[in-house]
This record gives sequence, C-alpha cells and structure tokens, in this order.
Amino acid sequence: MDFGYSLGVLHHVPDTAAAIAACARLLKPGAPLLLYLYYRFDNRPTWFRKLWELSDLGRRAISKLPLERRHLVTDVIAASVYWPLARGAQRLERLGVDVSTVPLAAYRDKSFYTMRTDALDRFGTGLEQRFTRLEIESMMRAAGLERIRFRDGVPFWCAVGFRA
Repeated sequence: MDFGYSLGVLHHVPDTAAAIAACARLLKPGAPLLLYLYYRFDNRPTWFRKLWELSDLGRRAISKLPLERRHLVTDVIAASVYWPLARGAQRLERLGVDVSTVPLAAYRDKSFYTMRTDALDRFGTGLEQRFTRLEIESMMRAAGLERIRFRDGVPFWCAVGFRA
C-alpha cells in the first residue's frame, strides 16, 4: 500500500504490537503508517490518571452489558458527562481560561453525535489498552517503521512512521 492508517482501533486488539507490525508489512518501502492509540496519560497529572482509573471501573461493567443497554448507558454518559464538561470548557475558553487540563475539553468543538460515538467506543468495549509515547514508538520501530513523529497536541498519541 502507498499509505496506511489505523485511527482508534489497535488499542482494542489483544496484541497491539503484532497488529502494528501486520499493518506495516502491507506498506511499500517509504510509505507512511498513521496511528492513533489511546494514551496512558503519561503527560497528565496524577489526579487526571486517578479520574481515568475510576472511569475505567465503569467501563469494565458497562462493556459487559447487552449491546442495546450499552448504547443507552453510553448515551446517558455522553449527555450527562461529555456534553456538560465539553461545553463548560468551551465557555471557559471563550473567557480566556486555559482548558488544557479540563477533562473532555477536546470535545468542546465537537458535535453531540461525536460525543455519543466516542462514549460508546470508550465505555462499550471490553478490551482497552493504553500506551505511553515511548511504548508506541518502540512498537513502531519493532514493526520496521522509521522517521517516527508524534503530534504533540490533542488527541494524544497520533503518530506517523515510514516503512524502512
């Protein structure tokens, strides 16, 4: 392939490193592979990571529900958590406040549809792995990718590497 990408998928497979390697093998030499993997909050404060740990307990329970109930529960999460936090961050930003540490601030300019689908992806899946920037870079290098670059802003971690 001339170009490959996997955005928000490979952190839900059991062996992410093997999946990255399989994707990289499909590329022509010099072709890029663009990845987005859930990050382990390695660039966030401790309180942020603890908040995620608490939400992960909910994810573990919600992901076991029948699909129809998962949809209902994640829609409620989108409406009662994502929407208020995102719109609150949007208002704060308009007032000149730095919202980079506000949970879910990345959704401040997103539609409710996006919040619903992302809440389902976040809370409705049984397997969720998170990686540090260094772990992602290591998996990409092991897959034969080079000239790896990361996006330094939200969403973390988006990376591109080129097949050797």
